[in-house]
Amino acid sequence: MADQQRTLGQPTAAAPTQTRRVTAACVDAALALLCGLAAAAVAGVRTVDGVVELDPRSPALWGALLGAAFGLSFLNHVLLTFATRASLGKLLTGLRVLRASDGGRPTLLRLLGRWLFGFYWTAVFVPLHLATDSGVDQQDAVGVRVVRRGQPVGTPVAQA
Repeated sequence: MADQQRTLGQPTAAAPTQTRRVTAACVDAALALLCGLAAAAVAGVRTVDGVVELDPRSPALWGALLGAAFGLSFLNHVLLTFATRASLGKLLTGLRVLRASDGGRPTLLRLLGRWLFGFYWTAVFVPLHLATDSGVDQQDAVGVRVVRRGQPVGTPVAQA
């Protein structure tokens, strides 16, 4: 059933809808991208003869963009999630993460693995899904499960 998912330690957990998951991912991606763009705008600005220019060929611009975007993504998906069990996007959409084996708090190493797996998923499965309309859903990775916030683990839930 779409509104329940099996875990290793619990019979069922409050499974989020695909819409909630995608919305949370889009919020997190937009936040990282906007932070990267802001850093790039600051780093790529130069003044020539009293005229302020943004040089898109500047290595400082691209370094700041990538560094800030990946840095904020790491802070959001690993450190904030370690502290609160949710990234900013998950907090806004009412989701949280837990360890699939026993419903406990995910370890820092598991969250780091999940963050790295997200890049692999984005590079491989998203283009494949878009090209073939495969219907493949986002999968939970490295023993970390996404569930709805406020719903006790192991309680069957109705579709939200």
